[in-house]
Amino acid sequence: MTPAARVQAAIEVLDRILAGAATEQALTSWARGARYAGSKDRAAVRDHVFDAIRCRRSFAALGGGTDGRAIMIGACRASGLGTEGLFTGAPHAPAPLSDAERSAGEPPTGAARIDLPDWLWPRFEASLGERAEDAALALRSRAGVHLRVNVKQTSREAVRNMLAQDGIETQPHPAAETALTVTEGARRIRQSVCFSDGLVELQDAASQALALELPLRDGLRVLDYCAGGGGKALAIAAQADVDLTAHDAAPDRMRDLPERAARAGVRIRTCATKDLPRRAPFDLVLCDVPCSGSGSWRRAPDGKWALTPERLAELCRIQASIFDDVDGLVSQDGVLAYATCSVLREENEDQVESFLKRSSDWRISTHHSWPVSSGDDGTDGFFLSILTRAP
Repeated sequence: MTPAARVQAAIEVLDRILAGAATEQALTSWARGARYAGSKDRAAVRDHVFDAIRCRRSFAALGGGTDGRAIMIGACRASGLGTEGLFTGAPHAPAPLSDAERSAGEPPTGAARIDLPDWLWPRFEASLGERAEDAALALRSRAGVHLRVNVKQTSREAVRNMLAQDGIETQPHPAAETALTVTEGARRIRQSVCFSDGLVELQDAASQALALELPLRDGLRVLDYCAGGGGKALAIAAQADVDLTAHDAAPDRMRDLPERAARAGVRIRTCATKDLPRRAPFDLVLCDVPCSGSGSWRRAPDGKWALTPERLAELCRIQASIFDDVDGLVSQDGVLAYATCSVLREENEDQVESFLKRSSDWRISTHHSWPVSSGDDGTDGFFLSILTRAP
């Protein structure tokens, strides 16, 4: 495919997404109908699409419209490459710009400049203060590819050497002693010996740092209450010999966890809600609750545009109910850890403070937050509050 054909393909995929299709579904549908597209073509189209979704408002302003074509016109203008060599009308290329398209478009202003919905920008400012704009701008960029080294089996330096043999170059990430940033060969990871042998997992460096902040030691009874795919459960199991149970309200999310745990050489018990004990058998309960995902929108940019005030309020109600549900599962001397991949105060500090008002026997032991940031040392945005019972 020519560069122009890749842009045309991105336009078609974006139009499907704007019509309501999920991003991955739209990309898969296009790829199935484009057997001529090689792996590099598919990767390039994917990059175009994700860049366009992350920067949808600013590209739309520059392109003078809100459909896939206008957004890609804006993307070309934002990159400085322009449209002349791409919108040519050649076979498989986008049609040339009309006079109206040439004159349309203007520099984005306000919340469009930083690619946030208008209603959300004041909440970013209230939550992050002077760091709000940097966070919003970071969400416009691609996320780095980070690996968690399974230190139960090997060392970070040993993994770096093994990955290099498979053509994957890495460097240590400062956020966590287990973390590596992939600088070359990211698409080879899943075919590497390190991955197949359970020596590495794909996991953001801040997510790894969050797991390292948990007060773990051998013998603890630990519950990962909102385990999802199990990334944090695997990170916990690699740190200490704990009795670890993973639970999720949607058990299908954990379907790959037993296989991943076996590959990593750790033991993790999965548990459905109906099988959870009713009393307090756990020394540590981690609640990585459902949230807006605002700290990780670089990886799932659809969420930035799908979130509404009503949905955010619903998520806050879910978070509060999870707090109340797990209160009784923590032993008298145990620890309750509340976490989100959100940067919004109402999902983080406000949620913790509300729980403390409802449950006066708890107190904050420590807060941690990781701002969403770009660059080689960048991470997703995460929040962690560790609570213990008041004396």
